[in-house]
Amino acid sequence: MKAIVISAPGGPEVLRLEERDKPSFAVNEVLIKVKAAGVNRPDVFQRKGNYPAPPGVPADIPGLEVAGTIAACGVDVEQWKVGDRVCALVAGGGYAEYVVVDAAQCLPIPLGFNFTEAASLPETVYTVWSNVFQRGRLSPMETLLVHGGSSGIGITAIQLAKAFGAKVFVTVGSDEKGAACLQLGADRYVNYKLEDFAEAFADDGVDVILDMIGAEYFERNIQVLKTEGRLVFINAMKGNAATLDIMKVMRKRISISGSTLRNRETAFKAALTKEIGEKVWPIMEAGEFKPVIYKTFPLEEAYQAHALMESSAHIGKIVLVVDDEK
Repeated sequence: MKAIVISAPGGPEVLRLEERDKPSFAVNEVLIKVKAAGVNRPDVFQRKGNYPAPPGVPADIPGLEVAGTIAACGVDVEQWKVGDRVCALVAGGGYAEYVVVDAAQCLPIPLGFNFTEAASLPETVYTVWSNVFQRGRLSPMETLLVHGGSSGIGITAIQLAKAFGAKVFVTVGSDEKGAACLQLGADRYVNYKLEDFAEAFADDGVDVILDMIGAEYFERNIQVLKTEGRLVFINAMKGNAATLDIMKVMRKRISISGSTLRNRETAFKAALTKEIGEKVWPIMEAGEFKPVIYKTFPLEEAYQAHALMESSAHIGKIVLVVDDEK
């Protein structure tokens, strides 16, 4: 099979198209013939040598989400059959013509979605559901603040939070991105290059913050959270180490947490998949969620997709088209 390989840690140019053996699969796994693969920020971190793959996952083939058809099933797999159209969260290896994943981490492609749109879902939907709704316990009528509102995570968080009856504020790097977030349902945006979000949202306050910035925003996050607020980290792009005013946290009874998804055990991902299938997929199929695909690239141009990702010029998702056969 053809696969995109990280030839050495470095810039986008280190991504090379190579021939690799088709992966073998265990009794509980399926082999997916990949039609499209989503591009995500962790793929960039892996390419730079800062986000190693878990044991048992191809160490040099990035890619955390795919859509395609089932090419083969392990002997213990009962819920899928060859030819089924699925999308899946994978721990790596998605930038390839074939990938292996535990059968319990697959979901049917939502009705009305094509392969490209379906490939844009798993990594962001799983991350948002796990962190905003499970860890952050976002409830209807509460307010969610999402940093990076026009990112793949952002456009997913906006739409899911609105579908479940919450109010959504976002921070973005341009008014163009802010306008796009408003079109997706966000109630308000702050262009962080022109305005301090903590001052802008001071009168409203927020109940839950989904943060991928890290230390640079930490104190202002605490400042803008309401009593009983929840701060959830999914990245720390602007620093890992922050100063914590413990008394502020105590007075507001703030909960601070965070998580990573890639290294979680299969049982957790299987349970998360089941819950998303039951609670989120009906929203997808009811037309309450719009996939936002900024640009697609053929597999061999993965280096261009990474360059675009690092430019932060995109709004929504970037997807690699591996096989454009319908």
